[in-house]
Amino acid sequence: MRDHTSLFAWQEAEAVCLAVIDLGKIYWRPAVSHLYWQLSRSSLSVQLNIAEGYSFTESPTFRRHLRIAYGSAVETADLLHLLIKSNSVPEQVVGPILERCRRSQKLIMGLIHRAQSQEGQARE
Repeated sequence: MRDHTSLFAWQEAEAVCLAVIDLGKIYWRPAVSHLYWQLSRSSLSVQLNIAEGYSFTESPTFRRHLRIAYGSAVETADLLHLLIKSNSVPEQVVGPILERCRRSQKLIMGLIHRAQSQEGQARE
């Protein structure tokens, strides 16, 4: 039986979350602790909202959780950019994480569109 871990969007979100944990282990400093705190929360929110939403498959609640996950993915990308712009982490280190974050955003948006179309077909 498939579960939420079979979703590519969740897999990318998990990879980003794990990479953020690794970033914190290496690059955390008190001056940017607030960025890491928020980055950890937002990246975790992406993964967990996809997981929670999956339990409501084919319902408006699923789409709501996906929208929250998407918003958190956008927030995660912004925070990763801030780490680069503040010279807190080298761009070559953050770049691959940012790519996975963007991929996760696209996959989440695809899930939202698919859920919307399925809901529309169910009404017909």
